[in-house]
Amino acid sequence: MSELHTDHAHGEHAHGDHGGLGKKKIWQVFFILLALTVVEFIIALWAIPAGHMSQHIGNYVYIILTLFKAYYIIAYFMHLKYEKVGLILSVSIVFLFIVYFIVLMLIEGDFLHLHMPLV
Repeated sequence: MSELHTDHAHGEHAHGDHGGLGKKKIWQVFFILLALTVVEFIIALWAIPAGHMSQHIGNYVYIILTLFKAYYIIAYFMHLKYEKVGLILSVSIVFLFIVYFIVLMLIEGDFLHLHMPLV
């Protein structure tokens, strides 16, 4: 009976090491995500309309801030931070391709807008 109890206690310990997000860490991540969102709103509602930042630069700032937000969501709420390196690499490679395609679409969109006549 003590052997069964020992295995059960060991299983709980291993689970606690895997993804233990305490309330303090959850609130910390929440406030980081909130701050990033507030910065995005300030840029969208004040900096770009007032002329402090161009729309082109604003797009890149949005992308960078969104990537930071995606990192926090994936790392903490999807528990990827606590996974093995192989899984992290496989997800990261897909993520890098998505970022690459977004950048390509922005470049191509500018190219077509500048070099094709309006129909």
